[in-house]
Amino acid sequence: MPSQSIAETVASLMPRAKQELSELVAFQSVADWAQFPQSESQAAANWVADALRVEGFRDVALLDTPDGTQSVYGFLPGPADAPTVLLYAHYDVQPPLDEAAWTSPAFELTERDGRWYGRGSADCKGGFIMHLLALRALKANGGVPVNVKVIVEGSEEQGTGGLQQYATAHPELLAADAVVIGDAGNFRTGLPTVTATLRGMCLLKVKIDTLGGNLHSGMFGGAAPDALAALIQLLASLRAPDGSTTVDGLASDAVWEGLQYPEADFRSDAKVLDGVELIGAGTIADRLWARPAVTVLGIDAPPVVGATPSVQASAGALVSLRVPPGMDTTEAIKLLEAHLVAHTPWKAHLEVEIVGQGQPFQADTDSPAYASMAQAMKVAYPGQEMQISGMGGSIPLCNTLTELYPDAEMLLIGLSEPEAQIHAVNESVSPEELERLSVTEALFLLNYAESKRA
Repeated sequence: MPSQSIAETVASLMPRAKQELSELVAFQSVADWAQFPQSESQAAANWVADALRVEGFRDVALLDTPDGTQSVYGFLPGPADAPTVLLYAHYDVQPPLDEAAWTSPAFELTERDGRWYGRGSADCKGGFIMHLLALRALKANGGVPVNVKVIVEGSEEQGTGGLQQYATAHPELLAADAVVIGDAGNFRTGLPTVTATLRGMCLLKVKIDTLGGNLHSGMFGGAAPDALAALIQLLASLRAPDGSTTVDGLASDAVWEGLQYPEADFRSDAKVLDGVELIGAGTIADRLWARPAVTVLGIDAPPVVGATPSVQASAGALVSLRVPPGMDTTEAIKLLEAHLVAHTPWKAHLEVEIVGQGQPFQADTDSPAYASMAQAMKVAYPGQEMQISGMGGSIPLCNTLTELYPDAEMLLIGLSEPEAQIHAVNESVSPEELERLSVTEALFLLNYAESKRA
């Protein structure tokens, strides 16, 4: 089948894809019922299920996962004796943060300067649309050559592990010869990339108590132990003066040997302000893909507006630790907890609660599926060779699938290139990338089916 026919079909489907992504982005599907109605996530799940049914998927089901969310499953049978490929995406999204800071409404897909803006447009509702486009192009040009399973998660961004738990309890459900995780992204727009490593993660809630209640800062300040000051001192112990992560006993000197990330490009991608230094040591790739990184995600403390002259009795924080391949997240958590205990000042009372965790991931880049993907990307991106990179983020499901199906080949692609600004204000997707990666996925499925017949 000529690759040109696939490309032409995908191009003709792009207006429909834009309309569908607009409909899907409109759902405020943040899997945190304290912030957004559960009905929004349920409506998004139903939309995904309906889309699968229209494409002829069988056994479409909304799976009630143990964390109280729903993942959507469907099966599309292929030719007899064909391999099975699992396609993954997630429909839940990060909160929009400061909605007033968005140039256009966060939950309204808006075209501007050649990109489509909206929460989830790249991460990862666009990933589901990518899967649909690839399958439609194949159906229009001779048929889908493999058995296809689709799983679309409802709580990936929350890290609560519902789908991992469900998959472990139903190990036959997602079994496949190859898995395409549509939740990564090209290293640079127009540079076809497969992500081979992911950092694991853990989330810890930290709470410090020092007093029975707040006190007048004039009458008691200077002798009364301030919980907020204790928290600040504790959090500061997690970084060296250059900003490197410093958790007692946790190695932080690994080196990334593959694709490098020029500092100038990183500064631009991260929108670092003029004159502000980067943190950490080693190459940018070392820091992002090979070493642990602590981030303070939030602090419970009085806001400036409305603050009173008080010594604080309690303060808390949410702390994230990203764990590179080669480290065990469980052991890293033990070291982090021990560090927090050892560095809590003034014998303040410390509480630590683990609220999420996932192991790092490393793919086998020598597998036949990688050869099929490299061939597909070379065609979909003329003049470009497939690159292999790491990603600093975490997708805990990858490890669950690896444990359940150790022989399955796993590839990570997607729409979250640097310009997409996922998790930030004004998230967007490049329609050109959506088009080219949909062509890529369709060609990959053809190549993979042929490789299994050989």
